[in-house]
Amino acid sequence: MKPIRIQRGVEDAPGGVRAVFRAGPEPEKAAGTVICLHGRGAPAQSILTLFGQLGLENLAAVAPEAEVRTWYPLSFLSPLEENQPKLDQALERVERHVRNLNSRGVAADRIAFLGFSQGACLALEYAARNPRRYAAVIGLSGGLIGPPGSPMDHTGSLEGTPVFLGWGDPDPHVPFERVEESSTVLSKMGAAVTLRRYPGMGHSINEDELSACRELLGRLA
Repeated sequence: MKPIRIQRGVEDAPGGVRAVFRAGPEPEKAAGTVICLHGRGAPAQSILTLFGQLGLENLAAVAPEAEVRTWYPLSFLSPLEENQPKLDQALERVERHVRNLNSRGVAADRIAFLGFSQGACLALEYAARNPRRYAAVIGLSGGLIGPPGSPMDHTGSLEGTPVFLGWGDPDPHVPFERVEESSTVLSKMGAAVTLRRYPGMGHSINEDELSACRELLGRLA
């Protein structure tokens, strides 16, 4: 598998000019596009490197980078207002990429999301707040955003969107109860959810998850 070629650019984003990284063909020429969302403290290149390990060369990928590499300041389980305005800015940034792809002729069902940790939470939250048929939503070590006891009363249909949730046991950052709750919420919204729990893995990614990502995104490719 040849190394992925990553290109760096900048974009106007909520809160200021931010870095954005791209890989693969131009979206108009690709079979689909994957919006890749990095974890807290990690560079955007890290999630693109993960995407590159899948070997799906006919897919485009775009990876916006958060200010100081953090999408929102506190735990995803904190009260929503305590993560504002950064949380709304992050969701708006994802929306801008979706709208940009739509304007270039890439329909929602050719757009997938791949996120790890904080990026996984952002990807899942975006899909729940903006339901439609996507190519796939992949959340590795993440869950829907909000404190315990949040109503999670999202409406609308994900129209059969395949969703993969992977979780390492134990994970000090992401409780399994929230991952299960996210699976239930997204399933009720019409997603086809696969949830896998990996004993002894912790807050990381394993080969089985990579295989699951490759299989899901390979359908798009």
